[in-house]
Amino acid sequence: MSRPPSAPSSSPPPDGRERAPAPGPDGMQWAEIIQQLGAEIAGPLSTALERIHGLINTGQIDRQSLRTLRESVNQAREAGMVGQQLARLASGRLHLSRERLHLTQLLRGVLTHRSRESQARGIQVRQLLKPVEIVGDGALIFSLLNALMDWSLASTQSSIDLRLELTPWPVRARLSCRFANRALDLIDGSRAAEEPSALNSLSWRLVEQTALTMGIQPVREDEAGITVLNLEFPQVVGDEPGFSDPRTDSDSPFADTAPPSGFQPHSGNSKPLAGSHLLIITAEAALQAEIRSAIGHMGLIVDVVSSAEAAVEFCSEGLPHGILYDSSRQGPALQRLRAEVLQELPNFSFVEVQDGAHAPQSSNETADGIARVARAHLAEALPALLGYELARGI
Repeated sequence: MSRPPSAPSSSPPPDGRERAPAPGPDGMQWAEIIQQLGAEIAGPLSTALERIHGLINTGQIDRQSLRTLRESVNQAREAGMVGQQLARLASGRLHLSRERLHLTQLLRGVLTHRSRESQARGIQVRQLLKPVEIVGDGALIFSLLNALMDWSLASTQSSIDLRLELTPWPVRARLSCRFANRALDLIDGSRAAEEPSALNSLSWRLVEQTALTMGIQPVREDEAGITVLNLEFPQVVGDEPGFSDPRTDSDSPFADTAPPSGFQPHSGNSKPLAGSHLLIITAEAALQAEIRSAIGHMGLIVDVVSSAEAAVEFCSEGLPHGILYDSSRQGPALQRLRAEVLQELPNFSFVEVQDGAHAPQSSNETADGIARVARAHLAEALPALLGYELARGI
């Protein structure tokens, strides 16, 4: 059984009003995380280097070795991206916003977005979600829900059961995630006592540290091949007696901050750009460099493919949060991809880069719902346009 780590202490808010400071990192925990980050990057890269040396020595590479090389590079890349998100939490400069959030809708939105990925892996995600509203930082909660899916999808050997409900007293919003962490034939075998490495991967560290940053204790139990994680959100919104008030709950990082008028209904604008996934479709290296230069400060995860057909293949195993494409890549394949994606996610973001010097247009300003930006205006217009378009998808 895994015991929850101690929650880091918090410092006073800088202005005592709109935002509460995130708890500071625990030095010992972060030292372990840095060591783990190095191992999870170095291991796959060592495997990739072996394949590269084989290619150099023989001048050829078989399909299996090529697949292993690609998987190893992807594993190292994913570890690096998780490390970037952990570094953001470790900075100690985060301040928590206070928003009224419909946690059930947020979770369902994340599950819908990740449905292709779970289906591609053959994993069923079962849901029992009661309607729950909370007060919290929308950006961090969105990150937490996605990190939870990353970890559980990588760790499960069965289906995933998600349950969202209210506890009787004190009233809390409890999110439970349950799955088998090993194959059924290993549960009673000689390896039954071994804890699968995926359970304590960097993905788990991201779940753990994101929760702790919000003052939430992640309580995880690993017994008899089954893992259960409980996350309790203390700032529940409701009119019934017993519901907690984020301003008076002494355990809340929002205690003694803004008055009731400070609550802001969640409009989707708090979706974190850092860690959002953007797919770029272009065959022009110069344009790719211009786009990367324009959005390099936004903390986005960026993948690039050269054609709409490659984008279709890319999206078959999981969708990014938005697609940015060169207008020269338009055609039947891209139209089919867009129609298919919008059927699943009506607010999914498509942004077209055009030649010329036209004024940027959001998806709300165009007849076909595609946002557009001129190549000449990428540097000054693309970050704001992407920020707006990606926020629509939450």
